[in-house]
Amino acid sequence: MDDLTLSGVALAALIVLLLLRVPVGVALGGVSFVGIWIMIGPGSAWGILTAVPYDFIAHWSLSAVPMFLLMGYVCYHSQLTDGLFQVARRWLSWMPGGLAVASIGAAAGFSAVTGSSLACAAAMGRIAIPEMLASKYDKGLASGTVAAAGTIGSLIPPSIILLLYGIYAELPISKLFMAGVGPGLLTALLYAIMIIMRVKITPMLAPPEHEQVTWAQRFDAFRGTWPVIVLIIGVFGGLFGGVFTPTEAGAVGAFLAFVIGFAQRKLTLEKIRLAFLETLLSTGAIFVIAIGAVLLTRFLALSGFTSFIADLVITGQVNATLMILGTMTVLLFLGCFLDPIGIMLLTLPVFLPAVEALHIDPIWYGVLMIKLLEIGLITPPVGLNVFVIKGIVGDSIPTETIFKGILWFIVADIVTVGLMIAFPWISLYLPSLLG
Repeated sequence: MDDLTLSGVALAALIVLLLLRVPVGVALGGVSFVGIWIMIGPGSAWGILTAVPYDFIAHWSLSAVPMFLLMGYVCYHSQLTDGLFQVARRWLSWMPGGLAVASIGAAAGFSAVTGSSLACAAAMGRIAIPEMLASKYDKGLASGTVAAAGTIGSLIPPSIILLLYGIYAELPISKLFMAGVGPGLLTALLYAIMIIMRVKITPMLAPPEHEQVTWAQRFDAFRGTWPVIVLIIGVFGGLFGGVFTPTEAGAVGAFLAFVIGFAQRKLTLEKIRLAFLETLLSTGAIFVIAIGAVLLTRFLALSGFTSFIADLVITGQVNATLMILGTMTVLLFLGCFLDPIGIMLLTLPVFLPAVEALHIDPIWYGVLMIKLLEIGLITPPVGLNVFVIKGIVGDSIPTETIFKGILWFIVADIVTVGLMIAFPWISLYLPSLLG
């Protein structure tokens, strides 16, 4: 068996393992190790297994991953972002479906202090869903809104998945962060428009609010958002102002979150323990998947598979349109079964050589990829955000009701993807301002 055929067999075996629910990191690393063993012998395989993971994990930029995660978990457990929903509610409740629209706005704000879609969905679900149910909102609309709103956390910086993409593809993290802002805000806007249109057509989905809110109350609500404002200014003001690097920004954000939490007397030893524990568990899971992906990349390079993909593109058998359609098909399919980080690190070794050969802007492609992975967070049967919301609402809302409530948001996401492809400047305008 020649090396190229071996790589094809290995990829097929990887797909089978994933369908059998083998953890993504284990499947990636195991297939790569066995493939290298067969191809160049056990000595080289063990040498690569001992050297490559350390070389990757020792990458200084990766230290931003646990720091941004820690910042988000500290904000979540100390409830520093609860004021966001109250501001959005007081300013947006007059709209049709105002509480649902407010949930979208609050989620977009919370996304600026956490890089995790799951944490964003959990935080907003704890606050917004009880408010909507108390106001007699349709259960599918209430739960589906928050599950979908959580996905905005993958685009608006600091996004953990964008950070990992930048490290893997060797791209400027600050430009990637800026590239995610436009699509993130566009997603929030289209979600809000869709909610308003649905409620206009079917008013029973969201009875109108009768609470009279004065202008003084609207402005007074901003007092509860100062922790988020301080974090955003401290982290992103310093980052884009050139005071510190994206790697250092994570540590600054985590430090500020602790300071604010202690200043408000909302941080207890138990909350600190939970924040550190969840940070460690999330970081460990991400790094195991990342190590497996790096080993797969090394195996595919040694087998000549990456060169084969690049040559296939150069000879004209694949064009940019076909590449984008292929990306969409693969990511949306895998999104039904796997977590976004696993999908991204699984497919990048195959996709990136083609992206480079076709001269597709890697920053635009990365943001498009993340947007497609976002959709996977809310698609059945394994929509992770849906199950986060299910854990919050318990038996009061059936899982199938949440998935039904998600469907219109998936339609809005598809429109967003179409606009991103038709108008690349949505992603690229802000990064261009950085030079």
